[in-house]
Amino acid sequence: MTSEPSTVDTPLKKLVGEKTAKALASHLDLHTAGDLVYHFPRRYDERGEHTDIRSLDVGEQVTVLAQVQRTAVRPMRQRRGNLLEVTVGDGSGGVLTLTFFGNQAWRERELRPGRWGLFAGKVTEFRGKRQLNGPEYVLLGEGGDAEAAANEEIEEFAGALIPVYPAAAAVPTWVIARCVRVVLDTFTPPDDPLPATVRTSRKLVGIGTALREIHRPTSKEELYRARRRLKWDEAFAVQLTLVQRKHRAASWPARPRPPKPGGLLDAFDARLPYELTTGQREVAVEIAADLATAHPMHRLLQGEVGSGKTVVALRAMLQVVDAGGQAALLAPTEVLAAQHHRGMLDLLGPLATAGELGAADDATRVELVTGSLGAAARRRALTEVAEGRAGIVLGTHALLYEGVDFADLGLVVVDEQHRFGVEQRDALRAKADQPPHVLVMTATPIPRTVAMTVYGDLETSTLSQLPQGRSPIASHVVPAAEKPAFLDRAWRRLREDVAAGHQAYVVCPRIGDSRSGAGAANAEAPDFEPGPASEEEPPREDDNGRRPPLAVTEVAPLLADGPLHGLRIGVLHGRLPADEKDAVMRSFADGDLDVLVATTVVEVGVNVPNATVMIVLDADRFGVSQLHQLRGRVGRGSAPGLCLLVTEAAEGSSARERLDAVASTTDGFKLAELDLEQRREGDVLGATQSGRRSHLRLLSLLRDTDLIRDARAEAIALVEEDPELERHPALAASVAALVDEERAEYLEKG
Repeated sequence: MTSEPSTVDTPLKKLVGEKTAKALASHLDLHTAGDLVYHFPRRYDERGEHTDIRSLDVGEQVTVLAQVQRTAVRPMRQRRGNLLEVTVGDGSGGVLTLTFFGNQAWRERELRPGRWGLFAGKVTEFRGKRQLNGPEYVLLGEGGDAEAAANEEIEEFAGALIPVYPAAAAVPTWVIARCVRVVLDTFTPPDDPLPATVRTSRKLVGIGTALREIHRPTSKEELYRARRRLKWDEAFAVQLTLVQRKHRAASWPARPRPPKPGGLLDAFDARLPYELTTGQREVAVEIAADLATAHPMHRLLQGEVGSGKTVVALRAMLQVVDAGGQAALLAPTEVLAAQHHRGMLDLLGPLATAGELGAADDATRVELVTGSLGAAARRRALTEVAEGRAGIVLGTHALLYEGVDFADLGLVVVDEQHRFGVEQRDALRAKADQPPHVLVMTATPIPRTVAMTVYGDLETSTLSQLPQGRSPIASHVVPAAEKPAFLDRAWRRLREDVAAGHQAYVVCPRIGDSRSGAGAANAEAPDFEPGPASEEEPPREDDNGRRPPLAVTEVAPLLADGPLHGLRIGVLHGRLPADEKDAVMRSFADGDLDVLVATTVVEVGVNVPNATVMIVLDADRFGVSQLHQLRGRVGRGSAPGLCLLVTEAAEGSSARERLDAVASTTDGFKLAELDLEQRREGDVLGATQSGRRSHLRLLSLLRDTDLIRDARAEAIALVEEDPELERHPALAASVAALVDEERAEYLEKG
């Protein structure tokens, strides 16, 4: 270790020692002093304040600040030795049991009632009690306790504000805090990259002050000022990137595709069996104007499940075909691509049968390109595409492969854009001679700040109205563990709807074969009701006390032999061969199946108006937006829809509160904000897309709306006067560090 001045590039092994540096690198991806000083605390605890033990979720890796209330030693029933149970509380009435196996009398003496400490481990549950098995911990000093005060490991926690870091089991928060202290003692902060005019006008502290106060705050006020400056840096970096790219894109050339009076689009509108909503007409005008310009459209179309995005996209595709070009729609699954194909053929009728008897004069062809096409069908389809006879091309990832060539690709439509990576979208755009117009669609509502931050270089259109004829969807939580009779009633309700001539979905989180996950595939098919605990000792650390998630291949036979006996049940999941998937989906759509037991393969685009009931098993294992998407599969016809969210999550847990929120509203935008609250901001901003660690640590897209808006205004002003930041090299370098090129491309392409 060294006492020489350190910079952001100094390797940690020079500062904290080889062993600790190796642990930080392997478990937290922290390699340099800069990595560590930008590894900000997750929160700050104050001794005496509770940390809300009651809100902890089973399976969560946590660090809690708590006080020892009592200890108890008892012999183990199933093996030799004793078990030490320590009960700790957080001051709010919430308690947690710490369990230590083996004879550890010294630990009983150390963990005496009244002591405060930080306790880290994985939350498990045994006989209704929350616990940490064999947790790591560090005890805090007690006033004049000289021994504790002298302990280097807890010196960091002597102040009022105790930083709690994102940690790992092998590197607890107090080890990170000690390393941060060592680094800060020699750390020379970089020159402040933020222009002085921005810093002054926005009343922001310097970068050196911010980095020290975020880790070792001298007061709550200074901590607030530090966090505000570092949030600004994150927001400003993203907005500069987006504004720069929007500025560059404005100069790209594209072939205009203006509307053609009396063409395919007019003929389509004339045969449409229903009226477009006001929202659809307004968005259509925006898209038509974009397509007519000499610069590529780059528009995001978002709308609630069932709001009619596909018809809007089809009209845009027809406008491009009228102008002599081709349009391609990229769908995430073969089920959805095939459904788009059938739906568009039905809507277009003779307008989609060019070259056939009875075709309309201006007819085109609609081709489907998927990986499961036979050799002869594939050759025929690719010829139609390459020679330009197919004006509309629908497909999955197969559209991206070499050998799929377009005569004149003018418009790319990406359905459920979040399902595709940057490279996939780019590969399709590259099949055009010059940049095509791009329309990306999502049925996952996006809060305004996310649209401004993640999609800040796209024009955004929103469809909020539902077409006439759509029925309301009622949603209810079914607490299977607390009230098994409610689950029995759910199955009876499903049978009643089937008896009335309707159909139903049962959704499971897992497929259930040997490739599906750690040991779960080989487990016995679980019951729908949890049984009593069978062990005297609670589960060990590597067991969070939860059974494996329910699986389609296990649940379907249980239902067929049990509560749904006698009904026609089909199974659908992503590992079925493509032709089998299509056959199952067709059977369900044609009414030959009563119940479809499926994974989330039915989440997007599947349209069976006769389906009125959806039962989601283990609903707490799905995200908020995913549940909202799933329930959009029912209520698509004239009969009202019902979605039942089955869970074993305890009342009062965050998982249960999440499900209650989903059941309480069908407003996708409210649910999107709830989803955002519960997700890591880095995920929203693309960390999971690139597979790399995000440097966006503090910015909250939900709570920092004003700051993001102000950062965007400053970014626009700066880029207008200095588009490539040539007069601000330090700022350009800082932006590159926070938003690397790969993530910048992700932000650009949405």
